[in-house]
Amino acid sequence: MSDSTHIVCPHCGAVNRIPSSRLADQPRCGKCRGPLFAARPVALTAENFQRHIGRSDIPVLVDFWAPWCGPCKMMAPAFEEAARQLEPRVRLAKVDTEAEQALGARFNIRSIPTLALFRAGREVARQPGAMGAADIVRWVQSRL
Repeated sequence: MSDSTHIVCPHCGAVNRIPSSRLADQPRCGKCRGPLFAARPVALTAENFQRHIGRSDIPVLVDFWAPWCGPCKMMAPAFEEAARQLEPRVRLAKVDTEAEQALGARFNIRSIPTLALFRAGREVARQPGAMGAADIVRWVQSRL
């Protein structure tokens, strides 16, 4: 890893360059001053998806879900807990496939929830089905 890491602000979308050794020091955005890590998933839309996936130097784990999906609702607290455990090494994000149907189609999401792990702008792993927090963390760590 280089001595600096690019992190996309979850609030304003600005790309911040943070010294890698300071990622765990609760860095703030240079533009909006918001925390770069809030220990909860970031909502992604068609407008901000590529920026977060392509411009962030840390891996991004995306939960493709829908509001009507029972297993998705059951997994939501586990995904939040996984965010607390994995940040700042991994950014967790959610895509509402009902509101963002084009993203669901683009990534060929056939069942929900589906977790997709992105690194350097490319999908590197995928896991369909609901999982507990410990299983999410273990799965991500085994793929990195």
